[in-house]
Amino acid sequence: MLRSVFLAAADSSRLGRLVSSASLGKNMARGLVAGDDIDAVLVAARELADDGLSITVDHLAAETATAEDAQATREEYVALLGRLQSAGLTPVAEVSVKLSALGQRLDEKTALEHALAVCAAAAEAGTSVTLDAEDHTTTDSTLEILAELRKEYPSTGAVLQAYLRRTEGDCRELATAGSRVRLCKGAYAEPESVAFTDALDIDKSFVRCLNILMSGEGYPMVATHDPRLIAIAEDRARWFDRSSAEFEFQMLYGTRPEEQARLAAAGHTVRVYVPYGDQWYGYLMRRLAERPANMAFFAHALASKK
Repeated sequence: MLRSVFLAAADSSRLGRLVSSASLGKNMARGLVAGDDIDAVLVAARELADDGLSITVDHLAAETATAEDAQATREEYVALLGRLQSAGLTPVAEVSVKLSALGQRLDEKTALEHALAVCAAAAEAGTSVTLDAEDHTTTDSTLEILAELRKEYPSTGAVLQAYLRRTEGDCRELATAGSRVRLCKGAYAEPESVAFTDALDIDKSFVRCLNILMSGEGYPMVATHDPRLIAIAEDRARWFDRSSAEFEFQMLYGTRPEEQARLAAAGHTVRVYVPYGDQWYGYLMRRLAERPANMAFFAHALASKK
């Protein structure tokens, strides 16, 4: 019930304007979003790197409605990558990009051109790009663009969502040498015809997909905060004889920092997903939909700031 409420809220522009303008909403977002601009995200990234963690940075922009919006997102990422390189962070920091922000829904060819420019900037900076997953209507287009990008930039990563019924097949396609795949549960409102909706079914699908990726030749990036799934991932790594250098865990900025530190201390690569930007409302609602218990986290975070 709560998941559906938060996902519906994520798509409400009216509610978004209301929450975004309220001080309480801004304080809630502060727990999961590094700040509004590149300067703020560099501070957060440096703190994480100093703690032995890796980073992937995502820019939260307004919905891309025009070609100018897409161009602005491209320029933001190119600038971000240059700043990450200048700060000496690119050995441990990469970027995550939503193709919709680069104009995917307007013109796929233009989105590909923008993505190529971002990948070129990442390569120049000595790092990589991962294409974020969005709702199921974009999956085919995203994977097609990924295939094009990987011809020139083979380290470009993909995100697959375990709640989609198609994802096991996509995992088999992408579990190849050199392929980087972030596996997450999924955080969009999807019809039952294309997605599992029961929590247990989603977990089972996650494990099936994890088995495919761990047994393949690619580089799995296990994106979860669920203690059971973390333990299963560690077990599967041993089962398939993967060293700690052959996969990684990924978690959200501000979520379960003690577990992030524990896994890093155990020798695992832990990459923290660090968003920044003033368009944080939809991101916040989707994080609450993934795990309504995050409300308790926000309450604690707010109390700690007083």
